[in-house]
Amino acid sequence: MKKWYVYIVECSDKTFYTGISTDVDKRIETHNKGRGAKYTKYKRPVTCVYSQEYENRSEASKEEYRIKQLTKNEKKLLIYNKK
Repeated sequence: MKKWYVYIVECSDKTFYTGISTDVDKRIETHNKGRGAKYTKYKRPVTCVYSQEYENRSEASKEEYRIKQLTKNEKKLLIYNKK
């Protein structure tokens, strides 16, 4: 069974974008080619600053939603406490 990941990228304008994927490296590459998401298309390059593994898509999606509700400062705490 595939593992799913929640990831956060920092965009060139210092904003964050959160998403899910089964292959974070490939997804970051796609973002940096301008094909990842509308949000990141004009905010390249993006750099992965956080990723966390989940057992299935449902768990990853729930965590993605939770993270998207956080403030920028709360996201920074999540990112830097993980490192």
